[in-house]
Amino acid sequence: MGIGHTIKKDAEQASNYLQSANLEEILSLPIEDVLAGLDTSQSGLTSEEARSRLQTCGYNQLPERKRRTTIVKLLHHLKNPLVLILLFAGLISGLIGQAADAVIIFSIVLFSEVMDVYQESKAEKSAEMLKKKVVTTATALRDGAQKEVQLPEVVPGDIFYLSAGDIIPADSRVISQRDLYVDQSGLTGESFPVEKTTAITTAARSATITEASNYVFLGTSVVSGTATAVAVRTGGSTEYGKIAEKLVGRTPETEFERELRRFGFLIMQVALVLVIFVFFINAFLKPAVSQQQSDIVESLLFAVALAVGLTPELLPMILSVNLSRGALEMSKKDVIVKRLASIQNFGNMDVLCTDKTGTLTENVITLVLHVDTEGKDSEKLLWYAFLNSYYETGLKSPLDDAVLRYKHLDVKGFDKVDEVPFDFIRRRVSVVVEYEEGRLMICKGALEEVASVCSSFELENKIADLTSEQQKKMHDNYYRLSSQGFRVLGVSYRRIEEKPAYSVKDEKNMTFLGFIAFMDPPKESAKESLQLLKKAGIELKILTGDNELVTRKVCEQLGFEIKGIVLGSDAAKLQDNALARTVEKANVFARVSPAQKDRIMNALKKNGHVVGFLGDGINDAASMHAADVGISVENAVDVAKESADIILLHKDLTVLNAGVLEGRKTFGNTMKYILMGISSNFGNMFSAAGASVFLPFLPMLPTQILLNNMLYDVSEVTITTDNVDQEYIQKPKRLDATYIRNFMIFFGPISSIFDFLTFFIMLEVFSGYTNVSLFQTAWFIESLCTQTLVIFLIRTRKSPFYRSKPSKPLLLTSLVIVGTAAVLPFTPLGDLFGFVAPPIEFFAFLAGFVGAYLVLVEALKRLFYKRYAHRLEQYA
Repeated sequence: MGIGHTIKKDAEQASNYLQSANLEEILSLPIEDVLAGLDTSQSGLTSEEARSRLQTCGYNQLPERKRRTTIVKLLHHLKNPLVLILLFAGLISGLIGQAADAVIIFSIVLFSEVMDVYQESKAEKSAEMLKKKVVTTATALRDGAQKEVQLPEVVPGDIFYLSAGDIIPADSRVISQRDLYVDQSGLTGESFPVEKTTAITTAARSATITEASNYVFLGTSVVSGTATAVAVRTGGSTEYGKIAEKLVGRTPETEFERELRRFGFLIMQVALVLVIFVFFINAFLKPAVSQQQSDIVESLLFAVALAVGLTPELLPMILSVNLSRGALEMSKKDVIVKRLASIQNFGNMDVLCTDKTGTLTENVITLVLHVDTEGKDSEKLLWYAFLNSYYETGLKSPLDDAVLRYKHLDVKGFDKVDEVPFDFIRRRVSVVVEYEEGRLMICKGALEEVASVCSSFELENKIADLTSEQQKKMHDNYYRLSSQGFRVLGVSYRRIEEKPAYSVKDEKNMTFLGFIAFMDPPKESAKESLQLLKKAGIELKILTGDNELVTRKVCEQLGFEIKGIVLGSDAAKLQDNALARTVEKANVFARVSPAQKDRIMNALKKNGHVVGFLGDGINDAASMHAADVGISVENAVDVAKESADIILLHKDLTVLNAGVLEGRKTFGNTMKYILMGISSNFGNMFSAAGASVFLPFLPMLPTQILLNNMLYDVSEVTITTDNVDQEYIQKPKRLDATYIRNFMIFFGPISSIFDFLTFFIMLEVFSGYTNVSLFQTAWFIESLCTQTLVIFLIRTRKSPFYRSKPSKPLLLTSLVIVGTAAVLPFTPLGDLFGFVAPPIEFFAFLAGFVGAYLVLVEALKRLFYKRYAHRLEQYA
């Protein structure tokens, strides 16, 4: 009992240590103190201690989203105010006998909700993909012996062994190592292996956690060497765990979704006021002067019908159809849409965050310079570097591939004799080749290591002693090239005597030839792409784990203006309000970790930007999740593609720009429906509400209002096919509920003016007081004609409106609906809705009214856009 109590106490102490100690302390403390804090030793844990810690610290598993049933998910999505209005409208439609309207509305809502629930599974699938990237077992030291341990059972304090090819099972501090190099590309995106040591890491020596030389991470892999390490953090506390936690967390509300919700509340408020006002007037204040006086039930139905008429119930369907068409058009531009709702944000995006590797650059290391100690091109140097890379058989790097790709050289006449392989201590490789004049040892590697075995240098075929002055000059040239963003290696040689085998001892008294310099070159299309993005009003911000020197060089080559460079270590010191100011001024962020990328993007979003993130690695998955729109590429890792909303079939900003323009067209047509529906519907319903105050009868029957609304919606279905003006898609636009409200208030009353004129004509000229059915029929025709035809003025900002051509389907459906409105009263179907045939004289008044209405709207359209010109650059 005493032993068990002690073990439990030790586990709690280790857990408390992990919670109280930050990573900076864990990296900077001597390994003995870290082991003591974890209450472990280099002998490892016992099985009983491990079981106790498993209960205290939990399983070493990545976070999972709590799964909800499909019913719960559907109910969760019903909180949207616009959805609630539509459900209410459908219910009332059913109660008053409009079964067709009810079925249509409920079907639209159900389709929209099912699509939302389906999309919600995306984050869960991303986390599952991430879990599959992690190895299932680890070699740990338990009970004093090596033991294969299931990955979920690895606990803080476990001592485990690593060798080439192993996947690291937990975030761990290195205890001992030999030539340990780790591939951290999954976390940093940078392809070169990172050397790990046991040296204490301080904040000054490590800008970000991923640069810590004595710390290894869950899910990364060992490229070469061996090591022992102690598990410090497991499961959700690891760097991978933090990424997975963000993936399974709730997707942040995007700017478009936020404004759409505000729009829904706006509709709800207007509809509520309208219902209360109309019902109160008709049911309680108006005296019962005739048999046509509405009773309380009819007044309620009329008021509710007005609310239904105000609601753009086809908006979910218009959105879905519009987005589907947009996705189809974008696919023709090599842009695949995974989440339809993201198209709106894709088009509205005004800031794009991206890594430079593979986006601005080719992501292929290329040899760009082969120069002597004076910086002049040297063909001899290229020859020797080529022979070294050609005959090397050990651990080849991307640099060797770059040398061999640079130029095809005929090595006929050269025979390989021996090789002194590369290792991570010498950091150089030597090959011995034989040709007619004898044998050569050619050495290539890190400058300081190559220079350390040289006693002379060659310049213009002349060999001289390598003096201290010349060494300084040589190192100055090296640093000059490095500061320009090049990866630089040194090359040396010496003629060597014949013998059976060669070793490291033969690497001496060599002659230094010069430098070969490498770079990931900018893409040929990148310069044009940057100009296209700038022209489209999208600001590019580079977020890279690479150093600032390389990044600056790439930007210079592309002509990308650097407004400011911020290092990850500097960003980490800034408070949120200071960072919010910094992200507006700077456009290059170097040496940043995945967590810092998220923080930068969140600051941009809080500043009011619509932010996109382009990435292709596991380290990018959380950033794509946090952005308004996540963008990946076809050859990205599975986790990145699952997290993305948009996938580019080519990692090229030109492709992205083409997709953005298609997204703006989709958004433009969506806004046409919203603005049209909210303005014309508001005008007609306002007219009906006003008329009900002074008329002794209902200006239109509830069923007639619903029919009017249904026919109008049919005319607007084809708006998804409409053409969008080129001027509209030049800059990103935003959905803004305030702008929509202003549009509604400005244009709605214009429709009401002509409605009241119609009322006056029908009452005074056509005896509307005694022929109620004729009055209701006339207003039905007039209101449907005006609100249908005005689309041709509202759909464009051009004046006169006919300078912008509508699509043929939109033109056809609009004319058909207008024709239907005029003909319907003369058919048997008209009798079912209470219509009567109006006299021919009425249609003369109708033509004049419609013409005058369209002229007035065209004139006031200019006034509106002039008045709100300051908002038009940003909002729809």
